[in-house]
Amino acid sequence: MKTSPAQSDSEEKQAEMLRNCLAACLKARGPGLLNNNSALRLFNGFYEGLPGLVADLYGSTLVISNHAREPESLEAAARTALEFYRQQLPRIGCVLVKRRAVRDPDLQRGEIVFGGKPATEIEEGGVRYALNLRLNQDSSFYLDTRMLRTFLQENSGGKSVLNCFAYTGALGIAALAGGARKVLQTDLNAEALRLARNSFRLNHFSGSMNLLPLDFFKAVSRLKTSRTLFDIVILDPPLYSTTEHGTVSLTENWLTLVNKVRPLVADGGLLIAINNALYLSGAELCASLEQLTQSGYLQMETRVPIPEDITGYPETIKDSPPVSPAPYNHPTKITVLRVRRKDGAKANA
Repeated sequence: MKTSPAQSDSEEKQAEMLRNCLAACLKARGPGLLNNNSALRLFNGFYEGLPGLVADLYGSTLVISNHAREPESLEAAARTALEFYRQQLPRIGCVLVKRRAVRDPDLQRGEIVFGGKPATEIEEGGVRYALNLRLNQDSSFYLDTRMLRTFLQENSGGKSVLNCFAYTGALGIAALAGGARKVLQTDLNAEALRLARNSFRLNHFSGSMNLLPLDFFKAVSRLKTSRTLFDIVILDPPLYSTTEHGTVSLTENWLTLVNKVRPLVADGGLLIAINNALYLSGAELCASLEQLTQSGYLQMETRVPIPEDITGYPETIKDSPPVSPAPYNHPTKITVLRVRRKDGAKANA
């Protein structure tokens, strides 16, 4: 079926509108964010004007993610974005397109539509992180927790750290970069943990790192049995998962998960809890955490915000999350809690 002149004009107008939008968003990020071998979000269509389309830059690799339930509805927009960024950012040597709603797992993980092999590492805050951009539907490295990695670099000196649901271990690596003396990374996905090992090898840390490829519930049980305590415990579970040992749900058993790891935190230590449930409001999350602080043994320390290349900038934001995350600034809600213990036990890990 041929395209009519009117259809062609309409499509070109839509493409031009998108190019203008992408240009405004690129300008908002500023040249400083585009330097070197860094990683950032170039465009978040969910908040910046085209829901479903996301563009990320990992070093020299552009990753375009098509989240539409009907992927073909965003194919033209994805092509426009590809052409725009290749013209604006000559450093791009590879373009990977991920289509979340297709059945083919290879297309979900990403199709190389331009250039050679995807980047295998990036640098952030002076730390090198190994990548496998086709490891999963995501890109093996979460951009939204950048400021948490900075927090860990600034607050992990001399500490022991447990990273639960570590995935590829970026948060644990950030802690080591901040001088952590020991980091234990645990996740059921052994292939993802191998990237943590690669990241460790890319850097020169004074601290040690151990990997525990084990189900969360089994890992926590083992650590409790051995009475192991850590200065910092990071809890970053998926939205939902289930195994024969237990179920994880950020909307149904959030407090249960927090209470599972709380006994592993030494007196005066930190429990960093991350909840990225899109439809769980910030007010609801705060109310649930308030229940835990009633005893006086758990105190709210701080909230770690999400960077603006993820949330959108004041001049680029056109849409809001479906549920308000306030007092957090994004549905990825990061809370740092200070733990006090009746027994006053210190870290022994």
